[in-house]
Amino acid sequence: MARSTRSTRSTPDAPGPIEASILADLAPLFTTRHVSVGAGALRVLEGGSGPPLVLLHGRGNAATGWFPLLRALARNRRVIAVDLPGFGQSSAPRFTGAGFDAGAAYFTDPIEAFLLAEELAGAAVIGHSLGGLVTVELALRKRVPLSKIALIGAMGVGAAMSAQSRLFFRLGPERLARRLGRPLFTALVPAARTADGARLARLHFELNAVRGGREEASRAFDALHPMTGPVPNRLDRLKEITIPALVLWGDHDEVFPAPVAIAASAALPHAELRIEDLGHSPHTEAPDRVLPILSAFLG
Repeated sequence: MARSTRSTRSTPDAPGPIEASILADLAPLFTTRHVSVGAGALRVLEGGSGPPLVLLHGRGNAATGWFPLLRALARNRRVIAVDLPGFGQSSAPRFTGAGFDAGAAYFTDPIEAFLLAEELAGAAVIGHSLGGLVTVELALRKRVPLSKIALIGAMGVGAAMSAQSRLFFRLGPERLARRLGRPLFTALVPAARTADGARLARLHFELNAVRGGREEASRAFDALHPMTGPVPNRLDRLKEITIPALVLWGDHDEVFPAPVAIAASAALPHAELRIEDLGHSPHTEAPDRVLPILSAFLG
């Protein structure tokens, strides 16, 4: 079994004030722990009881980014939100590979090891953006049998990626956050017009402006996509994923255009496609609209 411990390898010193306030608001329903996995450790935010539901965030975010949905999802499930390697409070082992497969393995291997150690076979997994790629990799590997997957603006399921998002990521959100400051950075990544939108925007800036940046995770992420041309992907292998899948996308996704979702849902044998009048992060842009979709899919 994985063991709980504090990680001291390439992680921020402590949650920043915005994240700390979110964790305080989520307590005591949700608790955090650090779990040793391989060469590093993953921070896990967990609450609720029932069938396990694993949440995997996108690049530059953290488990706390799901907070508008966490309490509602935990009413009927054991919700386990994990910081991906190198992000949030999870450690960042060295990235020594090159190319899409190496980048995908960097983020997927520790998550898979955690699910195996925690005996989470049969879990449902929701992945956003980079977390969506990890979700697809887990479903394709089949070492951890999953019950359902939901892909929200997922990376790795199509060859298209916008030029502006490639440039944004190559310049480095962490570098941009530190150099531009919160007002200008938030102008690049505007706050959602929701009750939690401004707080989420402050959290996003705080996570990206972390001291020292996120060098290893950024290097691994950059290996997943070239600056120009088709992006390597798993579209031709999606037919191997035979469990129920929800493909939830924004019609105005500024990173992966909506036709990516249409092709991915057509390739998945048992997929439900939902395209909403939203951007790259429907679950934070309109949580009240997305929650019923996720709840209905999860059952």
